[in-house]
Amino acid sequence: MPYISVQLQPRPTERQAALLARGITEAMAEVAHKRADVTAVRIGGADAVLWSIAGRPCDGVTAYVDVKITAGTNSGNEKATLLRRLHALLADTLGGLAEASYIVIHEVPGEDWGYAGVTQADRANGLH
Repeated sequence: MPYISVQLQPRPTERQAALLARGITEAMAEVAHKRADVTAVRIGGADAVLWSIAGRPCDGVTAYVDVKITAGTNSGNEKATLLRRLHALLADTLGGLAEASYIVIHEVPGEDWGYAGVTQADRANGLH
């Protein structure tokens, strides 16, 4: 039940957003073993004047990807593989990325989040 928020500069085209949403969902399913049917991806964009690198407005392509997964559900190797795959997807879809493009994987305790009104901890304990 991952939630992935992607912020891009410049704003993506509809085609780019669709390719990223599909590719991210596939990566989460194939690499992190997450259910595609409950994987949520939000893609947004920012104007260059609102995004800076080295204290100056960004004039290239950059990204920030925030991935939230349940703590303890993936190995370090799986997370490293996911990070590489997501970076390659971004670069292939958007073109050359600024070095200051980041992907952050947050592991959230199962009792601190869920979906459809049920925590991940309760799901893991069969209490849904």
